[in-house]
Amino acid sequence: MDAIHLMGIRAYGYTGALPEENTLGQWFEANITLYLDLTKASQSDRLADTHDYRTVITRTQQIIREQPFALIERLAGAIAATALQSDSRLQRVTVRLTKLTPPIPDFSGQVAVEISRDKAD
Repeated sequence: MDAIHLMGIRAYGYTGALPEENTLGQWFEANITLYLDLTKASQSDRLADTHDYRTVITRTQQIIREQPFALIERLAGAIAATALQSDSRLQRVTVRLTKLTPPIPDFSGQVAVEISRDKAD
């Protein structure tokens, strides 16, 4: 299956289990892979024959900014569901969502979840 990779989609949001995360917010980064047949687009060179991924980028940023959840797993699920609904040609989507600066004492790393959803899900 062919794929389009959208990497480094960043937005400031308010998802988190701690009250401070819901009030102060934090940066998130999404990397999304859209699976679909790109045969026609690879031959025609026409935007109409592929997925216009600008909509997924814009909608992902909106979801992060405007829909606070307790868990990043839920936020990733909302992003995946919205991406799958954006084009009937999409067969599968994988979302890797990273909390860039999680508020964990003595931890300077990042936390990420990765989920994959099929059109049949």
